[in-house]
Amino acid sequence: MSGEAERPGTPHEEDRLLLRATEVAGLPVVSINEGEAVADVKDVVYNPDQGHLLGFTLNKRGFLRGPMKAVLPMDSVAAIGRDAVMVTDSSVCDDKGSPLADEVRTSAGRNVVGNEVLTDTGRRLGTVTDIVVAADRGEVLGYELQGDSKLQGQGGRPLFLPIPVTLAVSGTALMVPATVEPFIRDDLSGFGAAVEEFRAQLSGSSS
Repeated sequence: MSGEAERPGTPHEEDRLLLRATEVAGLPVVSINEGEAVADVKDVVYNPDQGHLLGFTLNKRGFLRGPMKAVLPMDSVAAIGRDAVMVTDSSVCDDKGSPLADEVRTSAGRNVVGNEVLTDTGRRLGTVTDIVVAADRGEVLGYELQGDSKLQGQGGRPLFLPIPVTLAVSGTALMVPATVEPFIRDDLSGFGAAVEEFRAQLSGSSS
């Protein structure tokens, strides 16, 4: 047996539900109390400086489909699943201008998709095509890349790049430590574990 006991209820990293942001966009927002979908996710709002989702902009459903004034801050989300984003009640879709809702609105225009990723030694790793989210906590674990030709996944598959908890953004370039390269994967299977190993290495080297 290993020395440190695992905390009850803590899922293994490989068991966590990992989703691309493009898989979350378009999902219905379902109210648990009302038992129905109250909106659709329009855009996933992410702050690369903080390393986590801020929330979602929303679309109306049905014939009146179109952008809603209300937004959904991440701290009002009960759960993110493969088929729906769950909230306790439709009232958490905020159109009142709370500080969290305002942050979602002001950050909605920020988009790392299309940005180049460079290491701190000046090597280009590729271009961001999506972000990878741990659904249970709204944390961004990494980026899906169209990799540099020397790094491209087998059969032209995209690459999955772990990122630190916080990330340096310079103009349109995203800067990552060169030590990330051994942890790059070409499949989401096991990617959560690779992220944990990479971040543990960073934490150990900085202590």
